[in-house]
Amino acid sequence: MRRKEKMRAAIVDPYLDTLGGGERYSMAVALALVSKDYTVDVQWKSPSIKKRLEDRFGIDLEGVNFVKDVKRGDGYDVCFWVSDGSVPTLLARKNFLHFQVPFHDVNGKTLLNKMKLWRIKKIIVNSNFTKGVIDKEYGVDSVVVYPPVPVEKIKPKIKKNIILFVGRFSELKQAKNQDILVKAFKRLYDSGYPEWSLVLAGGAEVGGRDYVQRVKKISEGYPIEIIDGPSFKEIAALYGTAKIFWSAVGFGIKEEKEPEKVEHFGITLVEAMAAGAVPVVFSAGGYKETVKDGKNGFLWKDMRSFLKITKKLIGDKGNMLSVSRQAKQDSRRYSYERFNQEFLILI
Repeated sequence: MRRKEKMRAAIVDPYLDTLGGGERYSMAVALALVSKDYTVDVQWKSPSIKKRLEDRFGIDLEGVNFVKDVKRGDGYDVCFWVSDGSVPTLLARKNFLHFQVPFHDVNGKTLLNKMKLWRIKKIIVNSNFTKGVIDKEYGVDSVVVYPPVPVEKIKPKIKKNIILFVGRFSELKQAKNQDILVKAFKRLYDSGYPEWSLVLAGGAEVGGRDYVQRVKKISEGYPIEIIDGPSFKEIAALYGTAKIFWSAVGFGIKEEKEPEKVEHFGITLVEAMAAGAVPVVFSAGGYKETVKDGKNGFLWKDMRSFLKITKKLIGDKGNMLSVSRQAKQDSRRYSYERFNQEFLILI
């Protein structure tokens, strides 16, 4: 009896070496397909990226191959393609186009794009925020599959007076605004909170080294720690001990005009919630879908409210504990198990 050949899947993510949330998403797709006995090929110029991805995300990519060219899915049963704003001509039996970024003003409704979209089985996006922009720009009806977050691997530990932010050091398309957090913390510290410290952790993009040095410079003289390029294990430990998670992503941006510059979803936010760190994040983009203001975290709109919310939270231990517990509970809806179920249904 002839042995049945394994199904083949191709994945293309042009941003793999940024090791960001979108890349975790792509690798989650790869692992979901491996779990269904697919042979999975990821297009990348060097196979050394595999270990970097495993170390950064704390995952095992056994069964995932890294090859130089998947030929736009030609000869594959499934092709999952992360868009850079363009619509490729995909050649697999089933093609999936994924938008991590809410691209706009890119002439998405051209006749050529419409023709290419005929070969796309489904357009997948990472949040309702991204969906709103993509559907309007390309004239499509995308499906939201929230990113997977390893909530089961992140546990609360003995909490310390630590305020934490996790995100890459960048001033490119989507600035993470660590410098804004430093300035806010210095004001908090000087106003009578000397027992608190700020930790900023993340990798630096190409060209981001100068920004890291500037952040370090303005942090001098204060209990502010910069952790450059931490492993997943180190990040999980930080989440576990931090009481508060801060973010200023999107601050100073008009999201309706520049939606790509606010947080599209916010994986590190959910990771922090899983460890019971209370979110105090800027009210924009995907953050507004995850944080229910006053229940599982807090949304701020200007520097005055940012500091006011933080001080009130620090001063009310009962509320801190209550919101922390709710944040941990709500983080569970973003598990890998949920992601696998939703993604594999589409396949």
